[in-house]
Amino acid sequence: MIVLTLNSGSSSLKFGLYRVEGAETEALMTGETDGTELQAEDAKGSALPGTPIKAETPEATLQAIASLLAKTSLSAPEAIGHRIVHGGPKLRVHCVIDDRGERDLEAASAMSPLHAPAALAIIRLAKQTWQDVPQVACLDTAFHAEMPDIARILPIAKELQLEGIQRYGFHGLSCESIVHQFGNALPKRLVIAHLGSGASVTAVQDGRSIDTSMGLTPSGGIIMATRSGDIDPGVLIYLMREKKYDAAALEDLVDHRSGLFGISGVSGDLRKLHEAEPSNPDARLAVAMFCMSVAKEIAGMIVALGGVDTIVFTGGIGEHDAVARAGICHALRCFGVCLDDAANRTKTGHIDRSDSACELRVLTSREDEQIARHVGALLRR
Repeated sequence: MIVLTLNSGSSSLKFGLYRVEGAETEALMTGETDGTELQAEDAKGSALPGTPIKAETPEATLQAIASLLAKTSLSAPEAIGHRIVHGGPKLRVHCVIDDRGERDLEAASAMSPLHAPAALAIIRLAKQTWQDVPQVACLDTAFHAEMPDIARILPIAKELQLEGIQRYGFHGLSCESIVHQFGNALPKRLVIAHLGSGASVTAVQDGRSIDTSMGLTPSGGIIMATRSGDIDPGVLIYLMREKKYDAAALEDLVDHRSGLFGISGVSGDLRKLHEAEPSNPDARLAVAMFCMSVAKEIAGMIVALGGVDTIVFTGGIGEHDAVARAGICHALRCFGVCLDDAANRTKTGHIDRSDSACELRVLTSREDEQIARHVGALLRR
């Protein structure tokens, strides 16, 4: 089966064309757009002729992808898979997007205002661009759908719990891709730290999610680029009562003016904060707080698992920021975590010392491959 994957963010889109046979995937084309131009590469990593292409709107982006497929020898998609951050209480498994499914995704958008509007717009445009091609929703929340009650239930009134206000967890497709990469060598007790502009930590026992740091929305848990992560709810009550913040103002604060950006006043990008650290104490503090925030979440997941066999770092920061990995592992040394400094600087593979109490690895998140894999499995049933 030839599957086109569309992985939309709040302001960007990653895409890929894959040949899927069972659990195996072969990338035929990959690319992304940052909202200004579209880049695309073939299976060998060479830029496709005619790229980059100006693509400043979602409409222009999908038209550019369709045009690339038409102008090359690549096959037309037989199915399209969409990364959906939040399926809400009604959608807990990957599914074909029919009219009812689209309504359920719309209803869940209030729980993911950063990502849902962009994803819904892409779904509708894809239906127009590739008519009669099945569209599949691949949910980040699906991997966490069977978390035990001790992790899933939030400590709030029962009537609100019954309305679906609970811990959902995110970055599920990334976690699944990590589990898939281990194959038969999957550790029994695995902690996955997906660290990027959005960041979360997940405890995986025997291949199943048993706890994760994000909650009802992707705003909770670790300190992130511009998101606060977990915060005293009394802060929000105080701002409403004393500063007259409404829901929109609170959302803007929590999702866009907090996290690394809020602490440093410089940037939410760790790369820029590292550059500013020598002369800016607020930048140093932001980096230190981020590393400690991640380490504390990993420590909590180790408790949930009753120990740990392997810790995996993935995501943009997890895969590429050796300084952040070192800071996180240093804070975990009381658990016997021992980082090999030289290996850590290589950015890939094993980065633990021989005397470490657990394995430390850097693995690439392969969300789009996982989307293609789910589409193939779902449509071949």
